[in-house]
Amino acid sequence: MPSLPDDPSFEHLRHQARALHRAVAAGDSEALARVQRSFGTFDRFPLATAQLVVAREYGFASWARLKEHVAVIDRYRWPRRTGMPVVDSPADEYCRLACLNYTSDDPASWARAVLPPEPHIWAAAAAGDTARVAALLAADPSLARREGGPHLWEPLAYVAYSRTGRGVPLLTARLLLDYGADPNTGYLWGGLTTPFTLLTGCFGEGEQGPVRQPRHPQSLELAEMLLRAGADPNDGQALYNRMFGTDDSHLRLLFRYGLGRGTGGPWRARLSLASPAELLAAQLRWAVTHDQRDRVRLLVSEGVEFRTGYVELALVNGNTEIASFLRSAGASEPALDPVSAFVAAVLVGDSWDPAVVPSALAARPGLVVWAAANGRLDAVRRLVSLGFDVNALGRGDTPIEQPWQTALHQAAGDGNLAMAELLLSLGADPSIRDKRFDATALGWAEHQGHPELIELLTP
Repeated sequence: MPSLPDDPSFEHLRHQARALHRAVAAGDSEALARVQRSFGTFDRFPLATAQLVVAREYGFASWARLKEHVAVIDRYRWPRRTGMPVVDSPADEYCRLACLNYTSDDPASWARAVLPPEPHIWAAAAAGDTARVAALLAADPSLARREGGPHLWEPLAYVAYSRTGRGVPLLTARLLLDYGADPNTGYLWGGLTTPFTLLTGCFGEGEQGPVRQPRHPQSLELAEMLLRAGADPNDGQALYNRMFGTDDSHLRLLFRYGLGRGTGGPWRARLSLASPAELLAAQLRWAVTHDQRDRVRLLVSEGVEFRTGYVELALVNGNTEIASFLRSAGASEPALDPVSAFVAAVLVGDSWDPAVVPSALAARPGLVVWAAANGRLDAVRRLVSLGFDVNALGRGDTPIEQPWQTALHQAAGDGNLAMAELLLSLGADPSIRDKRFDATALGWAEHQGHPELIELLTP
């Protein structure tokens, strides 16, 4: 079954249905097979049936349900399909500079934000200017839920995503909530289906890290205010953005307000999102894979199911302490296949069957990248000595085989000088460009701002 693409276009979906309708009329065998799989036999094949087939192929029960799904994405997409609104006032400019945008976030922008003398409510909210917000709401209470400013957000979103560190954002947020602001407000960044909610803004971070995408200055206090006001704690984007680090303060707060329980809130009612249990299973999987020991203990203590599959996951990523903890908590013992047993052993320096090495080379050609991403110097040495290519392409964020970057790229981006020096001594080629950004390892070091790596890799 194909997956619905990110940021789907309903016009493109209509085109697919019309194309299927024409292909069936022409007797195309592949089109007829598609209809048989998703609809069954038929005597007549009107366009409505073609639409139903397309909807079912994407996992929707009807064309109407698919249309509704895309309409929700269009309604909440950020920026809107017409593009980011033109910044046409000093107040709009303030909002643009003050808030996270997940494209070009930079602390220097927040420092440059200058609030004009009489800002609109969205800029006043971003500035935590409670007095100005109060005056505007007194004149027009409907402003509490009106979308505006350069992002077309409600005012409370500008409070949650502002990073200037100025004003009194907690009082401003409390005032907006008292006037009826929605604590579950959110938007779909780039048309992706996981909403960037107010909680997402509070907790911050993400793929660009805590410097470029920091937490709100009063992260936990503002988040708890929103949760008390009814924000649903099962926030997939907030969990994702914070899973890269090891601080669990957000999880502890969310668990107090029902994380992992309930139906998933208004956003899950609008879109086909992961269930609360599925969100926590993904968190546990990431924590086990990335040796986040305290987080594993927290999740298990909160009742997240851990008994099947997770010991194996810990072992094949060299995380033996987590494996031991899970066993002691009652997890089942896995029977590792030969390649998995080799990977588990080579990462930590246990003995392995030499006869398995050729199969492991074929199954995990980018294993050096994963070992480097986890800072396993000895494992990198062992793997290269066994014939694993020090210049192989792989992924460093998750242990799957996908040709993204070399181990040297990973070390350069991580700022791991010892790993980079080891890789170079083992024959790593600094001129290789990665397959995602077409950059060298030096480019990765420059992008992440690691001066020692820049010096090492500069020709």
